[in-house]
Amino acid sequence: MGVFTLEKEITTAVPQDKMFKVFVLESHTLIPKIVPSISIEILEGTGGPGTIKKTSFSQGDIKYIKTKVDSTDKENFTHSYSIIGGEPWMPELEKVSYEVKVLASPDGGSICKSTSTYYPKEGCEIDEEKIKAGADKAQGLFKIVEAYLLANPDA
Repeated sequence: MGVFTLEKEITTAVPQDKMFKVFVLESHTLIPKIVPSISIEILEGTGGPGTIKKTSFSQGDIKYIKTKVDSTDKENFTHSYSIIGGEPWMPELEKVSYEVKVLASPDGGSICKSTSTYYPKEGCEIDEEKIKAGADKAQGLFKIVEAYLLANPDA
């Protein structure tokens, strides 16, 4: 088996610019305020391409992940990054790359589209069901942030 790609689409009442701000532009300061069990620190860089972040979780099976920003386009509301490690890390994976686009929806909210690509190490197999289950858990974080933003429109 080779590379595995998973596409997700989430619709929200939160406007495009606010979703992009919280999840991309200011995630390292805003996400920990909304979800105190998560901390994000910048290990290298200033937020742009090449920046390496460490996201730590005080709850759940994953202790932390390290991500590297590949590109951010503020005008088109797109962001791409890769998970380059973590604890625990799936030993069969080389990396996971994400491409995220936040689109404005006609009702004033937004549509968040995400494509994740999983790159296995040479000779390794990917457990697609495990990947899908992990993506569903990540969607839970999105829903927590969405609920907070809808309840606190000035946040």
